[in-house]
Parts: sequence; C-alpha cells; structure tokens
Amino acid sequence: MKHHKFSKPSIDHMEGVHPKLVAIAHRALEISPIDFGVGKTGGFRTRMMQDALYKSGASKKDGLTHVSKHQYGAALDPAPWVNGPSNDPEHYAIVAGAFLVAACEMGVKLWWGGLWPTFKDMPHLQLDDSEYELDVTQLGNW
Repeated sequence: MKHHKFSKPSIDHMEGVHPKLVAIAHRALEISPIDFGVGKTGGFRTRMMQDALYKSGASKKDGLTHVSKHQYGAALDPAPWVNGPSNDPEHYAIVAGAFLVAACEMGVKLWWGGLWPTFKDMPHLQLDDSEYELDVTQLGNW
C-alpha cells in the first residue's frame, strides 16, 4: 500500500486542532487506502468562519448560539482525494474507518458524523468530550 503524506496546506489547516486528533489523522493517513487532506475549514474554526459555513448551509452550528467542536479544536473534516477531490460517501466511509481504527489503536474515543442518526455529516470526526478539556480562552479568539 502506498503511504500518503499531508501537504503543507493540510498541516497548516490542522493548526489549533487538539494534538490527539492530529496524531489520529497522521496515523489514519498511514493506514488509509484512500488519500485525504484537510481543507481550509476542515480544522480549527473561528466564530466568523463557523458563522459563514452556517449561513451557506454547510453547517448546522452558527458558531455563537450553537458552538461547533471545530471552534475548540475537537473536530476535523478530512477531504478524500481520489483522482481529485471526492464527495463520494463510500470514500468518506473508508477514510472515517481509518480514523476509527487509528483512534482505537491509540485508545482514544472518536465519533464519526456519518453514523449520526439524524444529520449525516460524512466528513466530520470529533473527539469524545471525555478526551479533552475545553479551553475557553481559545473560544475568545473569535
């Protein structure tokens, strides 16, 4: 299996993401049969970034009344790359599977939005609340 590597932009887009989740992403990229990266809004988000995604219909969280896990670095949205960017649900599932295996190997509880019963958020992976302490100082950096 070919080992993929994160591009500099993907690494930059993970700045502010919890170290556990970044480590899981690196391990997932090692074991995933599908290459993936992290887009500009796929990692840490300011309130303004979150609000823009909400207004565009790309998120259910407005960033103020309903704060996203992205706003405190507890979520990541990897973007599958198969002959270019892919929105194929199967590709998201394969990438998410690699994340879940990596999290299991590291003993970290991780949730995938593709398994949620109401709103299927295929790219979304987030740490369980028990895996981090909320740093409210980071939320003030909006």
